[in-house]
Amino acid sequence: MILLLPVYIIVGLIIIISDGLPSIFIQKRIGKDNEIFNLYKFRTMKKETPNIATHLMQDQDSYMLKAGNFLRKTSLDEIPQLFNIIKGDIAFIGPRPALYNQKDLIALRNKYNINSLKPGITGLAQVNGRDSLSIEQKVKYDYKYLKNKSFKLDCIIMCKTIIKVLLARDIK
Repeated sequence: MILLLPVYIIVGLIIIISDGLPSIFIQKRIGKDNEIFNLYKFRTMKKETPNIATHLMQDQDSYMLKAGNFLRKTSLDEIPQLFNIIKGDIAFIGPRPALYNQKDLIALRNKYNINSLKPGITGLAQVNGRDSLSIEQKVKYDYKYLKNKSFKLDCIIMCKTIIKVLLARDIK
């Protein structure tokens, strides 16, 4: 956390200069056993942006901050989630936590008992398509992770995540 302090300061200042305070976005997400928790991210969109999944948004580019695309492509917007890991809300590896209002995703995950897992910053779906996957495809990968969860698989996902972030692949 201390090593990332300069990144927090620089990214925070960029957001504040672009669109004012706050620089951290707090969003209700679904955690393990369907518990709702607050997920922290750097804000990549304007303050008046509707609180819905980005893929459901009309004309999302009009809501994006100037630095927003860069923060998302580099996954710098995800750094505040380290606080969620410290709090115990999420892990490094696991299914990405659903938004509290993504009823279709939550229902599918409940059907396959995926919400018994602690969500993560990255997961099998993120390294196999991330934003380009349908909800059904994401749940298929989440279920595969549930059935095959292991230290080896977590290491593979972490290595693939680093490569995906460095190449900025599958991020819309």
